[in-house]
Amino acid sequence: MSEKMTPAQLADKIINEGYRIKRGDDLSIFLEADLAELEEGAGRIQKHFSGNHFDMCTIINGKSGKCPENCKYCAQSAHHNTNCETYPFLPKEEIIAAAKHNQDVGVNRFAIVTAGRALTGPDFEKALDVYREMNKTLSIKLCASMGLLSQEQFYQLKEAGVSNYHNNIETSRANFPNICTTHTFDDKVRTIGYARKAGLTVCSGGIIGLGESWEDRLDMAISLSEMDIASIPLNFLQPIPGSPMADMPAVTADDAMRTIALFRYINPEAHIRLAAGRKILPGFGKTAFVSGASATITGDMLTTSGTTIAGDFEILKELGLTNK
Repeated sequence: MSEKMTPAQLADKIINEGYRIKRGDDLSIFLEADLAELEEGAGRIQKHFSGNHFDMCTIINGKSGKCPENCKYCAQSAHHNTNCETYPFLPKEEIIAAAKHNQDVGVNRFAIVTAGRALTGPDFEKALDVYREMNKTLSIKLCASMGLLSQEQFYQLKEAGVSNYHNNIETSRANFPNICTTHTFDDKVRTIGYARKAGLTVCSGGIIGLGESWEDRLDMAISLSEMDIASIPLNFLQPIPGSPMADMPAVTADDAMRTIALFRYINPEAHIRLAAGRKILPGFGKTAFVSGASATITGDMLTTSGTTIAGDFEILKELGLTNK
């Protein structure tokens, strides 16, 4: 941006002129502008690109614990003493039953999420078998989050019926080594490229509250824009006892809302998806649903406790939104 604009003017430029924020632009507006003005502009951008549609997905933790990676925020890392629940890949019937329940109550997407650097060997074959069965018998859209898979594995997931793949970049490139050293930011980017090459839509975002600066948050938003990510989940850190980030200060509601807004301005056509930590937001995310966030993870999950599918549908109804 070469000239100073108000949030309203910038929103108009994005909506009416097709303007897109690029790396190197002056992004000080997102740190200096009045939050209410940013929210209003983000809401108009959301309305223009998403209309009244709101996307809802849910997950099942298909394999839990004993992860060899050392991500400092994670309950499932074997490097931390968090007493998280540990179990092998879930039975096929349990996963399919969960997917059918979510389909029947109206959720748009269902994902199997697994702990570990990458799901491989017999466990990956089990996952493919489950996806093939769900693809044949259910209508819900199928997603996966299984770590740093190979190109061939992505082709297999696509053939089995998976349409979306989730792999968070977590934070900015500069901050990434501060939160994980067992894999790199470039490993994440490479995996996203593999998924896209196989024909999968990519879901990638990160966690807010890892000790990053506002510049890191802006950089992460720009990186996701440069990769043309379709769905951007924003998690607000829920400190896990026993993890290296157990004592991190909580993200404030205002900072969370400012973050949602700036991600919408920088990624106007993407789904900005609320994920973990929604309970810190006004109305449990209700305000964000019309201030930039056009999607959410819903259901009873590990780090989004308190979210219910029925409750989210009530919020959508109140706001005049629909996931149809």
